[in-house]
Amino acid sequence: MDFAYILFAFACGLAVKTINLPPLIGFLCAGFLLNALGYQASPALSTLAELGITLMLFTIGLKLNIRDLIKREVWLGSISHAIVWIGISSGLFMLLAYLGAGHFALLSWSDAALLAFALSFSSTVCIVKLLEDSGEIKTRHGKLAVGILIMQDIFAVVFLVVATGKTPTLWALLLPLLLFTRPVWRRLLEATGHGELLPLTGFMFALGAYELFELVGVKGDLGALIVGMIIARHPKSTELAKALMGFKDLFLIGFFLSIGFTALPTLDMVITALILCTLLPLKFAAFFRLFTGLRLRARTAYLGSLVLGNYSEFGLIVIALLVSLGTLPQQWLVILAIAVSISFLFTGFSYRHSHQQYRRLKDHLRRYQHPIRLAEDTYIQPTNAKVLVMGLGRVGKGAYTALANVLGDCVWGMDADPVRIRRLQQQGLQALVGDGEDIDFWENTDLSGVELVLLAVPSTEDISNITGQLRAAGFTGKVAAIARYEDEIQPLLDAGSDKVFNFFTEAGTGFAEESLQLIKASPKYETSPQ
Repeated sequence: MDFAYILFAFACGLAVKTINLPPLIGFLCAGFLLNALGYQASPALSTLAELGITLMLFTIGLKLNIRDLIKREVWLGSISHAIVWIGISSGLFMLLAYLGAGHFALLSWSDAALLAFALSFSSTVCIVKLLEDSGEIKTRHGKLAVGILIMQDIFAVVFLVVATGKTPTLWALLLPLLLFTRPVWRRLLEATGHGELLPLTGFMFALGAYELFELVGVKGDLGALIVGMIIARHPKSTELAKALMGFKDLFLIGFFLSIGFTALPTLDMVITALILCTLLPLKFAAFFRLFTGLRLRARTAYLGSLVLGNYSEFGLIVIALLVSLGTLPQQWLVILAIAVSISFLFTGFSYRHSHQQYRRLKDHLRRYQHPIRLAEDTYIQPTNAKVLVMGLGRVGKGAYTALANVLGDCVWGMDADPVRIRRLQQQGLQALVGDGEDIDFWENTDLSGVELVLLAVPSTEDISNITGQLRAAGFTGKVAAIARYEDEIQPLLDAGSDKVFNFFTEAGTGFAEESLQLIKASPKYETSPQ
């Protein structure tokens, strides 16, 4: 790959990171700049992009529970939104065609409906990256968004079959038998250990599933997702996802760069793309009203709708297919590439401060909330709690165990992942499901007896947000947090934490103190009487 790709990606990614925006926005800008300077997308770049998307869908599958997809708010929400969106936006496109507005002037009803269909999808790459970076992939709204994306992937497979006339082979009927191969995947994972074989195993699973599904005429990315879901409940699935994370993020840079290489826009194309982007608030509003109508809480509906309010890279695939079939002119591919890029910018900007936005708007948004809540959205009160440990990964669980050994049943744990909570409850821990950045949760939770909250979550931004939510809800106790790096300590103290522990320093100190006990008992180290 040309060094210019790496240089521009780094420079633009670093530039947007300095203004507190996701680096993916910089990668998009880098692609357009490289294109403007005369560079062309290389086969290596396309390969990296495809690898990134395949690995991303595989790692999504590793974190999914099939029960999340059969919930009414997921399947009915995705179907209803597609119908509402296509109906309204295609009507608006035809109105613009009637008015003779630029590139819309030559659209027929069928063209308008296909364009609306292409814009109905939300970006899997953008959304999952934002949710992972913010540590919200397993939250209520995170799982809702991923479920909607998977349903949209299913719509995509159906569309490609109908539009291209390429039907799956009879061998595709045997794909459900993969469910019975779960013991094979499990034994392979157990045999790989924890070293360099583990990420290689992940590559083999993801790419092998891709090739298998392509071989029988089904979208290969869907195969990577399904195989990830098959092995999701294995104890090593989380470790496997972490082992692949660096590769996935690196390869996805190729995808964001490749969007900029689609074509160079003209002024009228940019204007048309901006017109398409004015419909993004409509997309958000449609999701929000449908979600609240399906009895989701206002916060879940707001955050889920906000992160889904963009256009998808799959829209480019749909438009490219329509261009190749002669249905739409070539310039629509460029227009949609610009619109997709702008929508990524929109989501990156808006979701960055989504929790603060909800805190300001919550009174207004709650007016749309259904009076009857879903069972999953009811709050469990931590009875007799004096200490609350938030984030029950390895660090949080260790802190909970140490505190519970000293303080007993006045220690409670909390995590946004219900699967993890169920597992810990089976092990006898006092734990409840809760999202620390959910102001509704804190306002509906009795914290009067809680004296100390430990924040064992990995993201310093999340810790700052949670601390702010706690203080806004009237919590007057002490807050302790962890940091991975020295330069993260002072910002967390400034955000309201009373004590911040450097994770690696404290681990080293604890390791030294425990190890010192091995030699203190030796007569050589006993203090001689004076």
